[in-house]
Amino acid sequence: MTLMMAITEETVVAGIMTFFLYGVLPTLIILYVGGTGQRKRRREQERLERIAALEARQQPPNDDTPPAAPASGRANPDQ
Repeated sequence: MTLMMAITEETVVAGIMTFFLYGVLPTLIILYVGGTGQRKRRREQERLERIAALEARQQPPNDDTPPAAPASGRANPDQ
């Protein structure tokens, strides 16, 4: 519909302005407003991930952790 309005304008500039101001701009505004909730949830998730990463770095190492097994999977490398 907007394209038909733009085509019937008297000048090319008026047609381009009509197409963008009555068609493209309102569509972009609707898409932006529609994505607000998703952007808000993503921003909150990123904030929580940053907080968790900071907390993980600030925790002292646990001395009760058993030693890691060798890469070969055997407890004694002389076997």
